[in-house]
Amino acid sequence: MLYHPEVMGVDTLAEKIRKIPNFPKAGILFHDITPVLQSPEYFRLLVDLFTYRYMGQKIDVVAGLEARGFIIGAALAYQLNVGFVPIRKKGKLPFDTISQTYALEYGEAVVEIHKDAIGQGSRVLIVDDLVATGGTMLAGVELVRKLGGEVAEACAILEFTDLPGGQKIRESGVSLFSLLKNGGSM
Repeated sequence: MLYHPEVMGVDTLAEKIRKIPNFPKAGILFHDITPVLQSPEYFRLLVDLFTYRYMGQKIDVVAGLEARGFIIGAALAYQLNVGFVPIRKKGKLPFDTISQTYALEYGEAVVEIHKDAIGQGSRVLIVDDLVATGGTMLAGVELVRKLGGEVAEACAILEFTDLPGGQKIRESGVSLFSLLKNGGSM
């Protein structure tokens, strides 16, 4: 059974996200979604809110970014009756892959996808838990495009509006939907 957004909405979801100061380092306010995932009611609400948004759209596959994007993306793919594709950190996928490098605060990281994960012209929904600098999400966008897929939209639970990630994603020509927006990432 789907929770209808008017009955139990995004504001109640926001209250369930735990904030942990100075993690993983001093000055960072970490937004922890595990309390949402631990609660059957709130986890269902989270997936249902995304399901309501995408159930009438043409989505061929959901691509989840490691690691929390796997949890949300797989559940959403199930609800939408489409396939799920993981976008993983370098060296974690067992088959032939393509990779994309992206910038971190101090250095670079690489994500990969299987070469046969997305068909030419497939409409792909990219999912992650949050958008801050946008590096991981943009790397996912590039991987989908390299395989000939079309990014239908990118989505996240939380977008930090005081950081450049959301703007960078939108400037890349990708629509970004966030359930929650927060201007205070620090």
